[in-house]
Amino acid sequence: MTRTIVASATREIIIGFDQPFCVIGERINPTGRKKLAAEMVAGNFETVIKDALEQVAAGATMLDINAGVTAVDPNATEPALLVQTLEIVQGLVDVPLSIDSSVTAAIEAGLKVAKGRPLVNSVTGEEEKLEAILPLIKKYDVPVVAISNDETGISMDPDVRFAVAKKIVERAMDHGIKPEDVVVDPLVMPIGALGDAGRQVFALLRRLREELKVNTTCGLSNISFGLPHRHGINAGFIPMVIGAGMTSAIMNPCRPQEMEAVRAANVLTGTDQNCGNWIMTYRDHKPAEAGAAPAATSAPGASSGRRGGRAARAGAGAKTE
Repeated sequence: MTRTIVASATREIIIGFDQPFCVIGERINPTGRKKLAAEMVAGNFETVIKDALEQVAAGATMLDINAGVTAVDPNATEPALLVQTLEIVQGLVDVPLSIDSSVTAAIEAGLKVAKGRPLVNSVTGEEEKLEAILPLIKKYDVPVVAISNDETGISMDPDVRFAVAKKIVERAMDHGIKPEDVVVDPLVMPIGALGDAGRQVFALLRRLREELKVNTTCGLSNISFGLPHRHGINAGFIPMVIGAGMTSAIMNPCRPQEMEAVRAANVLTGTDQNCGNWIMTYRDHKPAEAGAAPAATSAPGASSGRRGGRAARAGAGAKTE
């Protein structure tokens, strides 16, 4: 059974088909969050600290850390800011971290200070990226997210995306990196723009599990981009992708509806043994009263989803704050 091991200084987590779904908290990401970006540039990490603590308290298994505050000379600015952010977060929480950057120098700077065994987010099928990132993965003995696009962009053909994923896994093996240390992102498309986006990703996930035998992840909220009441779509999507074989996702754990779907899927797939986590979480749960007003929904195009790092490299839309 494929098992991807990630760790902080004190906690080890296994991502795998026989493990509870791994929730990678997305909130520490300034892309599309103007207020957070301005704070980080000014050396103010109040929101970073708040987001780190809230996500772990809500049930995040890991935290994604992105410091891409500007497109102006990121090679000069991003490494130091990413290091500072990583050090602050790993001093606050004990969950493993995901180092999220498109800047190779920032990834290596982060790997030098990250404790335990972080996940690197990410590498694509582009030759330049493969040759820059895979040697770092081997050198530091860490797992990496492999995004299924290359120099030609994102294909709408799921067979092409599978071929790109296979290429990355094979190139990783050439570098001495085991397949279990490659976590493939098959690229979730917005269902509002591509009507068969759901069916595409379900089929891709089954192939990735059965043929490549790799763990998988995605930017979960991409599926609902542009639609109203996005969290309802996201919550419905979660158990379906888990059933198809997805083992982790970059998502907002502070959305109760979505986390409830994750926990329910863990119960139904048998990875929450004896329903222990479900019982601990919901034993005092009181259902909403009949006739209660529904929660406010997101406006079309609004997003709680990650938009920087790997999402930007995959061409996802951005939100504003």
